[in-house]
Amino acid sequence: MATAVSGAHPGPTNEATVVWTDRFLDYTWTPQHPMKPARLAYTMALARSLGVLEGVELLEPASAGAADLLRIHTAEYMEAVEHAVPPPMPHGEPPAAPPFGLGSADNPVFPGMHQAASVIVGGTLAAAREIAEGRTRRAVSIGGGMHHAMPASAAGFCVYNDAAVAISWLLDHGFDRIAYLDVDVHHGDGVQRAFYADPRVLTVSIHQHPATLWPNTGWPEETGSGAGAGTSINLPVLPGTRDAQWLRGFHAVVPGAVAAFRPQIVVSQCGVDSHREDPLADLELTVDGQRAAFLAMRELADRYAEGRWLAVGGGGYGLVRVVPRAWTHLLAAALDRDIAPETATTQDWIDMVRAAAPRVDPPSTMGDGADVSFRRWDGPGGTPETGDARVDRAQRAIDTAVLATRRACFGPLGLDPEDPRD
Repeated sequence: MATAVSGAHPGPTNEATVVWTDRFLDYTWTPQHPMKPARLAYTMALARSLGVLEGVELLEPASAGAADLLRIHTAEYMEAVEHAVPPPMPHGEPPAAPPFGLGSADNPVFPGMHQAASVIVGGTLAAAREIAEGRTRRAVSIGGGMHHAMPASAAGFCVYNDAAVAISWLLDHGFDRIAYLDVDVHHGDGVQRAFYADPRVLTVSIHQHPATLWPNTGWPEETGSGAGAGTSINLPVLPGTRDAQWLRGFHAVVPGAVAAFRPQIVVSQCGVDSHREDPLADLELTVDGQRAAFLAMRELADRYAEGRWLAVGGGGYGLVRVVPRAWTHLLAAALDRDIAPETATTQDWIDMVRAAAPRVDPPSTMGDGADVSFRRWDGPGGTPETGDARVDRAQRAIDTAVLATRRACFGPLGLDPEDPRD
């Protein structure tokens, strides 16, 4: 069906679209909660100060309506979200498992929750529509990426699952081969669950090992069910994984799977809680490594999906030092305005974040000075030892993970899990 999709509209009027509204900042939990909307404001301020958004007309989205939310969520859950009331203050410890997941420590009720979450979904839907209707080839909404929300419950700071709603909408509007790539440190469980039995959606998640991090799912053996068998791919990596090993794993699994699946569009969840400074997880990536991942996903969309790329945000709790730089790189990648990691951050941005967060030392450059080169996977047992015990141990760990994932899911895609050319 790729030809039908590509021929449905004339060439796009914009190569890339940035979706933004200040209403994204209404998605505010509690003062103590680690997900703070300031990370979005700091990102947009940094992108503007570096000229990334110069001349770009931002697309302001509408809220998602009930009909689109019902694509993924139950009516009972939506009603519960809409009528949830914050508890009186002060209050005791929140319940561990409240009804619909609303009111837990992860998902405390806040005023206007339904409206704020609906705007997040509306942003990702607006991005999907721009691509589907031929007005743009790439679209990015950093407010999105709420990949943990389930049909009838909030989970992991996520109320409504914008990515799953947008994918469902795309399936009803001319697309029948969609690749969803999730690089958040946490497994993309909500999106996987939504399409676990759907052969039209390839879900790929690279995340910290489920034995060591919530939501404790995303094992290699989770490969899809029924007609969707083989279209769910999970690459769990150990705590402490660094750029070289993470990128080796990504390139050993993702490009081959995407090439075999032949998607018409790539949807990327670009959570940046994989960074070495993130307070909620244990991977050791740098902003440089995260930038390399974004560029790799853009290249996959260009090579296999005629450039159609929908990118959303996700996790990331280094509010000043990590998220703004990483997602400015994401915006720049979508707009073909790539920023070199050694580029200096601007003084006006530094002054702004110092005033807002005086205890945090703002970064002076757009990268962490990391080397993002890596050895490509060359088959079982194919990589020679380097003599550096730490490097060799990390290499063996990622290779073990790669082989487990490839053996679990490459066969149904018509690929040879042992052959590094696949």
